[in-house]
Amino acid sequence: PRVGDWVVAIGNPFGLGGTATAGIISAEGRDIGDGPYDRFLQIDAPINRGNSGGPAFNLKGEVVGVNTAIYSPSGGSVGVGFAIPANTVDSVVEALEHGGVVKRGYLGVAIQPVSQDIADSMGLEAAAGAIVDQVTPGTPAAEAGLQPGDVITKVGGQPIKDAADLTVRIGSFKPGDKVVLTFLRDGADKTADVTLAALKNNSVAAAAADQNDSGGLLGVELAPAKQGSGVVIVNVDPNGAAADKGLAAGDVILEVVGKRVSDPDQVKSDIAASRREGKKAVLMRVQTADGDRFVAIPFPNA
Repeated sequence: PRVGDWVVAIGNPFGLGGTATAGIISAEGRDIGDGPYDRFLQIDAPINRGNSGGPAFNLKGEVVGVNTAIYSPSGGSVGVGFAIPANTVDSVVEALEHGGVVKRGYLGVAIQPVSQDIADSMGLEAAAGAIVDQVTPGTPAAEAGLQPGDVITKVGGQPIKDAADLTVRIGSFKPGDKVVLTFLRDGADKTADVTLAALKNNSVAAAAADQNDSGGLLGVELAPAKQGSGVVIVNVDPNGAAADKGLAAGDVILEVVGKRVSDPDQVKSDIAASRREGKKAVLMRVQTADGDRFVAIPFPNA
């Protein structure tokens, strides 16, 4: 199905069996918060209560989706409906028929989106792909040599739009499938052959929002961490660039531009060097109450 194709939605709205409504596919790949692997067709063929589970046909009589949900402030159709794509239904049905469960490929990384600030700090041309935040030991990602800070840009030669796209793409493979990952490290493209494992307990490494950024000379006071690893933020200027990104006292800076840090002077020196190189932002790895995150803070007047 393509955006603009006509569709006919069949269903049983309000008990009126065999009702048909017509419209077009207005968007594809919609995330409506129903799960990390689900991406829906958006159709404007009216779908009402009782349409769910009914087919959405194209003009050739082929099923392109299964009517699933609507967006509605009132409970009735306002012309914004969503259908599960037929290829997704096919894969799920096949998995249930041959094993009774849906098994998805598992890579073993925590990821987050590549924001424009992160792209600027790494010298990327576009804010695309997924940056690796953490690698779980003993997983396919660890065995393939992936490291925090790597930016995964392709899977099987196909570009990755963002972190959510990577999650869906990896989840579309089966455990045991072999995929080729393309990733950026230290400004150079690299590839890795990865054999995916089985996803256990239905958990998924969700894309983390770019919420916690840090900056040594960008409105924070620093002190050595008591454990000797990293530099702790002891105070944040509420009017500084770091505060604008939500940085909080108690966060620990672990890395600056890919290099581990252990004292405030090192943080300041690395930030200054990054600015002298003409970077628009500085990239750091920060430990927060929610876990480790890669964050980028734009330089003032950059």
